[in-house]
Amino acid sequence: MKTNPLQRYLFLTLIAISLWHCQPTSTPADIIYENGVIWTGDAATPQATALAVRGDSLVYVGDDPKAWKGPNTQVVDLQGAFVTPGFIDNHTHFFMGGFQLASVNLRNAKTPAEFIQRIADFAKSLEPGQWILNGDWDHENWGGELPRKEWIDSVTTRNPVFVTRMDGHMSLANSQALELAGITRSTSAIAGGTIIRDAQGVPTGILKDEAMNPVFRVIPAPSDAEMDEALRRAMDHAVSLGVTQINDVGSFGGWPDLATFRRARAKDALKIRVYSLVTLASWRRLDSLVTTEGRGDHWLHWGGLKGFVDGSLGSTTAWFYDPYVDEPETSGLLVNDTAALRQWIIQADSAQLQVAVHAIGDRANDWLLQVYALAAQRNGPRDRRFRIEHAQHLTREAIRQFASQGVVPSMQPYHAIDDGRWAAKRIGPERILTTYAFRSLLDAGAPLTFGSDWTVAPISPLQGIYAAVTRQTLDGANPGGWVPGEKITVEEALRCYTANNAYAAFMEGKTGVLKAGMLADFVVLGQNLLTIAPEDIKKVPILRTVVGGKTMFEASK
Repeated sequence: MKTNPLQRYLFLTLIAISLWHCQPTSTPADIIYENGVIWTGDAATPQATALAVRGDSLVYVGDDPKAWKGPNTQVVDLQGAFVTPGFIDNHTHFFMGGFQLASVNLRNAKTPAEFIQRIADFAKSLEPGQWILNGDWDHENWGGELPRKEWIDSVTTRNPVFVTRMDGHMSLANSQALELAGITRSTSAIAGGTIIRDAQGVPTGILKDEAMNPVFRVIPAPSDAEMDEALRRAMDHAVSLGVTQINDVGSFGGWPDLATFRRARAKDALKIRVYSLVTLASWRRLDSLVTTEGRGDHWLHWGGLKGFVDGSLGSTTAWFYDPYVDEPETSGLLVNDTAALRQWIIQADSAQLQVAVHAIGDRANDWLLQVYALAAQRNGPRDRRFRIEHAQHLTREAIRQFASQGVVPSMQPYHAIDDGRWAAKRIGPERILTTYAFRSLLDAGAPLTFGSDWTVAPISPLQGIYAAVTRQTLDGANPGGWVPGEKITVEEALRCYTANNAYAAFMEGKTGVLKAGMLADFVVLGQNLLTIAPEDIKKVPILRTVVGGKTMFEASK
């Protein structure tokens, strides 16, 4: 059979194209990961089986990576493992976490006796005068009775103690710590906080919110070496759980935290990406830093501020319209003067800084949304991405306002399955209907993001995804989910931990999805989160965590 010149030309062209596709690119990939089940988070290519990495970035995401293989390309067989973009945590107290990893663990103490014994045992390991800090206790574990200094004074005679409730809004001091802080029966009330006293007016050792500050002021500041070590511990822990990027809202006011991150960055020692926020009241200092040094890079950046409206639900200091059911004499408190807080927000926004403010009670959230609207009106349109940290208890109107104003609800789903054990006794059956309103916020179109609030909750994103999808409380009392109408899907939860979090920290276009040109941050998991029973998500092993193309964690075989 004869062929004409045009047919021969087309035939040879097709052969040339085929041969070209079989050849490696001019610059092959450093590493190819193949034979995986990859959830990319990218609408254009939702699923893939292979990734190609060159340097710190992805050069290919798809199903046929052979064009990227060169003679020195490393090939990793994923053997069917499930891969997602690297998990981003929207809210951590990272150094507090690093220090807690080396401190007394009170989080799962189930009785007062166990609480006391753990402190006693830890005290034996310390030198005289060393402080016992952190702890993360939860008095709801033993029925709600608050601890008292008398519980621990006899077992901590050599050491001052200031152990904090898991939410960070209430702490127990022993008598030695109270004495060092100058807190006595005659100490006046402290604005924005509460000194719990017995029937005779003597402090019991429990201090709430701003009333904790006198003790904080006498605790020796950690050295640079201690901060560096806490960071190393925290990073190792985070990457073992699949975390590749954090938003850190400070453990020491933000500035010592940022200085420690910067020391690590200068040594190329960061294992995770960091968005470091500092205290809102210091907005002028941050404005000066941004003006003189810019906003950092894709490993460490800044430009955000963290403030507070109210306290927490567990400490009965979250600010509500109506009183607490179990403490009807209070409806919460304001941590800051509202006039000062309003001014800081408006001024910081005018300086083009991102503002993120803690608000938990329904009244606190409504107030903050109104201030954000006022700031936007006064300072004019721009891409500001206001955030409300926690956004736990909302009115129906607030849910709509998050979407219409474009305010980011920066939420932590593990809190729902923790607080859900006892929240109804605090605020009653009606207010819990819009508590941790994940489904309602997504349906309204709000840019919902997820994280942990570590150390208030575990930093594990899988625990957070499990919580958002099942809403099964820790006590097993809600197998169908606590306020089940607010459950969301696994894919929605994944997006809240990846692309949505990247957006909230101005990192979209760099992280949050897996596609060519993005930074090579991803996690390899032992099971497919989209196909297993939701109840099993929290048990899925992390096999590998990759940040910037480098394996920062790999499970032992």
